[in-house]
Amino acid sequence: MRTPNLLEKYTVAAPRYTSYPTVPYWDKGEFDKQNWKDTVHATFESSNQRDGISVYIHLPFCESLCTYCGCNTRITKNHSVEEPYIDAVLKEWALYRELFGDKPIIKEIHLGGGTPTFFSAENLDKLIKGVLKDSSVHPEAEFSFEAHPANTTHEHLATLFNLGFRRLSLGIQDFDPRVQFIINRIQTFEQVKQVTDDARAIGYTSVNFDLIYGLPLQQLDGLAETIQKVGELMPDRIAFYSYAHVPWIKPGQRRFTEKDLPDATAKAELYKLGRDMFVEMGYMEVGMDHFALATDSLFVADKQGTMHRNFMGYTHQYTQLLVGLGVSSISDSWTGYAQNVKTVEEYLTLLQHNELPVFKGHFLTREDLIIRRHMLNIMCKGQTDWNFLEEPFADFYNSLDRLGELSDDGLVVFDSTQLTVTSIGKQYLRNICMAIDARLWADKPTTQLFSMAG
Repeated sequence: MRTPNLLEKYTVAAPRYTSYPTVPYWDKGEFDKQNWKDTVHATFESSNQRDGISVYIHLPFCESLCTYCGCNTRITKNHSVEEPYIDAVLKEWALYRELFGDKPIIKEIHLGGGTPTFFSAENLDKLIKGVLKDSSVHPEAEFSFEAHPANTTHEHLATLFNLGFRRLSLGIQDFDPRVQFIINRIQTFEQVKQVTDDARAIGYTSVNFDLIYGLPLQQLDGLAETIQKVGELMPDRIAFYSYAHVPWIKPGQRRFTEKDLPDATAKAELYKLGRDMFVEMGYMEVGMDHFALATDSLFVADKQGTMHRNFMGYTHQYTQLLVGLGVSSISDSWTGYAQNVKTVEEYLTLLQHNELPVFKGHFLTREDLIIRRHMLNIMCKGQTDWNFLEEPFADFYNSLDRLGELSDDGLVVFDSTQLTVTSIGKQYLRNICMAIDARLWADKPTTQLFSMAG
């Protein structure tokens, strides 16, 4: 349990560490498309037959703006945008297929957004069939998608199930009407129940609910009522995220001010309430921000030590190659990262000219690879083994001082061969990773780049 002193000390701006280095610290000047293509081809050749590949598809369109949201979105009610966008995504996939030189074995597909269920079931069918054409599906594959409870139909669920999808994530955030109004994310409990019941009746094996603590106007009684309603449906997995207030990046968050947000102490109480209620309901804490039932694949992976983390978040699927398709998507070739352009217009134009739509990236150095391995171990296993002499890297010895402070506060136990996260430290994984983030400490930001930890 967090103590007030630790909370105050460690509520600092910190990356979410879906990658290392984090995007603001990429060596963008060293990036070029040809080297990116070469590293994708090399990783595909070395890992496809062994691990398969992951595919993330970003579908950015939403009919209304959720003001809490930090994702890359395009707000429109004009559904004529669907087909041109899907055609562009399939063209981008074709360009990657040319780089592969062989049939990909797909182990993971995730549809994110935006609102993937903005698209008609017919168009989602066209998209997924286009990706799966001339591809193999790994025998342990998992396909998942994000869905808005207010617009997800039985046809959406049935179509995607027939294409191999078995997991969906419902963006709920909070059932409190006051909170829903100020963040402009409106859905009723009845809508969520209908989608959940339909999905389970069709045969989906894992339903996730996204909830957020720290939202504007959120209070303990309202969050408790939300979680009680969640308990009536018992999703297989819950993502319980800290609200990231980044109005300098997402102007929609200026609909409310810091005065509408819980302060650090109130936010800690919201987290503790949620965590205690989830545990009492039978959920186990998994990694960072996640709770799962014992039957869920993420919990099983956590216990077996096989959980992985990438730009899509936590997953039980390990692959070295993640191909990100769609506007703003990020790909990971294990030795490099690349991000697509961020506007729909530029994305469509580049693909009309048969150009891969990446615009920036980073190639990992030996030092980067070492640090990333330790960060993945910390976030996914709560433990990492290292050797100070065999793994020298910039600022490593300075990081020992920072880790020593974490140790004094009871967050980690470490020596020259191993670091272990304590039960208290599990709630501060971002802070622990930040202690060994050599690029951040070598060039500390002068302006706020990240949301607050805690």
